Amino acid sequence: MNSSPAMEPDAPDLVCQLDNVQGMVDALTCVRWKRHQDALVELSEHGIVLIVEESGCLQAKVYLQRELFTKYEYGAEGRPRFGISLGLLVDCLNTFSSPGHSNTIEIKYPGPDMELLLKSVDTLNSCIYSEIRTRIPETSEWDYNFEQAGAAPLTFTVKSAALKEAIDDLEWPGSSVQISLQKSPPCVTFRGEGHGDLQIDFMYYANTDLLLAFHCDTEVSYGYKYKFLKATTANIPGNVARENRGSKLTIGRGGMLKVQHLVSVAKALAPQVESAGYQPPSRIAYIEFFVKPEETA
Repeated sequence: MNSSPAMEPDAPDLVCQLDNVQGMVDALTCVRWKRHQDALVELSEHGIVLIVEESGCLQAKVYLQRELFTKYEYGAEGRPRFGISLGLLVDCLNTFSSPGHSNTIEIKYPGPDMELLLKSVDTLNSCIYSEIRTRIPETSEWDYNFEQAGAAPLTFTVKSAALKEAIDDLEWPGSSVQISLQKSPPCVTFRGEGHGDLQIDFMYYANTDLLLAFHCDTEVSYGYKYKFLKATTANIPGNVARENRGSKLTIGRGGMLKVQHLVSVAKALAPQVESAGYQPPSRIAYIEFFVKPEETA
């Protein structure tokens, strides 16, 4: 399993199989913040990375490591890249995860005309097959060049559902949200300003069930456009937000904000294991958002 045998010259760059399509749909849905959205896909021997951007101010990446797949045969030279419609990809994957259909798919690239090919592989009486047209990618995505702000990271981890609820509540005040980290007492503040003012505080010692981790050796405060901040949580599927996990936020040099989520791509486990909220690290998809502060946007 997960081997990369020698490929014929005309063999595809990648042939892989996944036994939990819904997990992949959940991961990609997290970065789908508008209806018509182009994505860049990069293939490598380590896995698949999907990248989306908005206005040079917001970037998101979905990392699907090779360990997520039950089969991963990679034969390309270098790292092939192609452009694709994110909405079309998610909609096609959804047809494979519908009730009554196969939940294991094979993904192949490229097809005869550079398509991305999807097909079900574990049904005897029927087969779902999809071809998605790809395009030559435009100029390389802008490098967000995230750097640590100091000797130690400025970071905190908050329950995903609580983070999503807080950012949703901040829609009322207006277009700008200030995020501040305070050393003593240790606290994270989200403050929305505009038509009105709204402030949400996560006190570390008072809310350890919501604010799971906190590290700040210097006080910082940066403002972010609300629409970009909201995109980091607005499309997290409800089942993912309810899982017993946290989202990690880190403020880098110059105020660059990194938001990280974890999404399970593991096949359904026995109930007693599911209740523990644990999945092996190899069956987790990693989602990263990078948001520029208003001062440099």
